[in-house]
Amino acid sequence: MILEMTRPVQGGLRQERKLDAVSNHIANVDTNGFKKDVVSFDKKFKAQLNRDFSQGDIKTTGNPFDIALAGDGFFKFETGEGIQYSRNGSLSLNSEGILVDLNGNPILGQGGAIFIDLENIEGQGVEINEVGEIRVDTEIVDTVDVVSFADLSKLEKKGQNLFAYTGNNGDEIIPGNFEIKHLALEGSNVKVVDEMVKMIDYHRMFETFTKSMMTFDEIDNKAISEVGTPR
Repeated sequence: MILEMTRPVQGGLRQERKLDAVSNHIANVDTNGFKKDVVSFDKKFKAQLNRDFSQGDIKTTGNPFDIALAGDGFFKFETGEGIQYSRNGSLSLNSEGILVDLNGNPILGQGGAIFIDLENIEGQGVEINEVGEIRVDTEIVDTVDVVSFADLSKLEKKGQNLFAYTGNNGDEIIPGNFEIKHLALEGSNVKVVDEMVKMIDYHRMFETFTKSMMTFDEIDNKAISEVGTPR
């Protein structure tokens, strides 16, 4: 009976892990650059999380410092934990004129952190073209650094939309297919309808395994109570 009980317990735990992932997806449906997880299990039923790096919808914002990536690649950010990577291009200038994300992490260009002197802007303002060149009026001040990796499985999620690369930073490559969209952001790649369908399916399976465990428990209790009972 122990083996029969083990199977629904394992099945219930797997469904619970999938439900946790789906709940996290739904919670981050409006998080720019968020990438959903794909849950799988190895032979020992240990959960494995793989990233789904498919493109999210690109939406126009009109913010002069917002940029979105269409195609492959990641932006680079200098964080307190070293270089990290993201598809979130929601940017602003800090008090020092450095282009940063919402957490104050500088986005990196070809020359390191990107400085923009707004005080001397006269005509056309800030423009960022499809290859990431940042023009202040007509002068190119820097180019946004866009990189990728041959093995994306080495990217480890940090928070909602940042990734740390667990291999060698020398593994960075220039993506062969990307285009930067200015005045726009890439949203989450989560589709709410798909996730709700999955949630209902996983919940039903979880209930099925729970009922199986209750049935086997009742059988065990009955068997124990009847052992040694004189006929």
